[in-house]
This record gives sequence, C-alpha cells and structure tokens, in this order.
Amino acid sequence: MNRITQSAVAAFKGHIVLWLVVCGVGLQTELRAQDNYEIQVYGSDTVPTGKTMVELHSNFAVSGQRQMEDGMLPTDHAFHETLEVTRGFTDWFETGFYVFSSARSGEGWQWVGDHIRPRVRVPESWHWPVGLSLSGEIGYQRRQFATDTWTAEIRPIIDKQIGRFYFSVNPALERSIHGMEASRGFEFAPAAKISYDLTKKISPGVEYYGAYGPLTGFDPTGEQEQQIFPVIDLNLSPKWEINFGVGIGLTHSTDHLLVKLILGRQF
Repeated sequence: MNRITQSAVAAFKGHIVLWLVVCGVGLQTELRAQDNYEIQVYGSDTVPTGKTMVELHSNFAVSGQRQMEDGMLPTDHAFHETLEVTRGFTDWFETGFYVFSSARSGEGWQWVGDHIRPRVRVPESWHWPVGLSLSGEIGYQRRQFATDTWTAEIRPIIDKQIGRFYFSVNPALERSIHGMEASRGFEFAPAAKISYDLTKKISPGVEYYGAYGPLTGFDPTGEQEQQIFPVIDLNLSPKWEINFGVGIGLTHSTDHLLVKLILGRQF
C-alpha cells in the first residue's frame, strides 16, 4: 500500500470516527414527531465529486393523526415538502442539507426545521463485496411538529445489487438531544428496501420503515411506528432520481395511509 493510499484510508477512518463521536452526543427519535418528511431508504452511493443533487421529497397523509398529541399538530391531510441539497466533495464524502416544511388546511404553509447530513462511504476502488456508507444527521425542528426540538441520527447503510435484484438495509440509531424524549437514550429505527429491475428503466419494490424504541427495551408493538411502502423507481437517466410509493401504517401509532414522491436532479 503506497503513501497516497495510506493517507486516503487514514482520512476515511478519521471521518468515520469523527461522525461516531458527533452523533454519540445524541441520536434522533422519531417516535414522538411528525417524521414523515424525508421518507427514503438510502443507498451507499454518494454524490460524485464536484456534483450537486437537488431533491424534492413530497408526501401527503391521506389518513393520519386527527388530534393534537403532546402539543403537536395533527398530521391528517397534511402535505409535507422537503428540499434536500447534497454536494459531493470527494469520491467518498458528501454533505446534505434539508429544509422541512408542512402545509395543512387552516394552518397554512409553515417552516418546520433544518438538518445537516455529512456522509462517508467505502470507495468503489476498494472492491468490497457490498456497498457500505455511514451518515450522521443533526438538526432542529419546531416544537409544534416534534416533542424534541434538537435531534441527531447515525445511519449505517449496507446495499448490494445481485442480478436484477437490489437490497438495502439502514439500521439507524437515533436519539433526542433536547426535548421530552431525551431521557430515552439510543433508539432503533431500521429501514430496508428490496427492488427488482423489471426493465432498464422501471424497478418496482418494497420499502419498510420502523421506529422500535430504546435499545434498553423496545416499546410495546402498538406504540412502535412501522410502515410498508410498495414503490416504483424510474431510472430514466443517471442524473435523475424518481421514486413513488404508497405507505401503509402497520401500528396504531403510525399514520395509516401516505403517498410519497421523490424527484431529484443532479447538476
């Protein structure tokens, strides 16, 4: 291994350690929040060096929470819009920035909060058998949309393309930094996806999202959040990202029916 390669490996490991330390301060909880803003199972790829990806994450709660709970506004018939801008700095490092907003009849269009998300990955040149990356996310959300105003997250991402099948697993850990749930500690919020390349441009699949509760003891099933989304990805161009899905809540604490659309363009 030459000096250049050794330096690259050391820098990569240094970033992983840094984000583990940063995210160890506290990891985002989604159990007591209007968390349906950016509904996505991450792949391990990062935005190419010098490129910028701009995405709109749109979703509508066809059937959601109809009453205020813990001081949070209802989600029923709420439209959530998230702007995500991600910049690729190297072939293994990117940073994304989110702006969350919400609109609902009688409440108008409201700013919800902002998050920042650095991410590192194992470069393709290492020829690992699976894709692997690690993202850290930290940010603020207004109290009427979440019981915790400051939260953070660490999200390992493991994925693999096998023939026409694609698999991705995101075993995320989350915790509140400031708010009602800060004492709950680390919480487990896994997400997973499987899809099949029906054609070169159309890939149907299924996505799963969960929020189980503290690692020291999961919440009762009825208090967990669990959703399943039949989805379709349209692979029209390497520069475009299009993902559409219909989400079904599997527990009482989850919004019952959602529709989502992710539209992204790389510049």
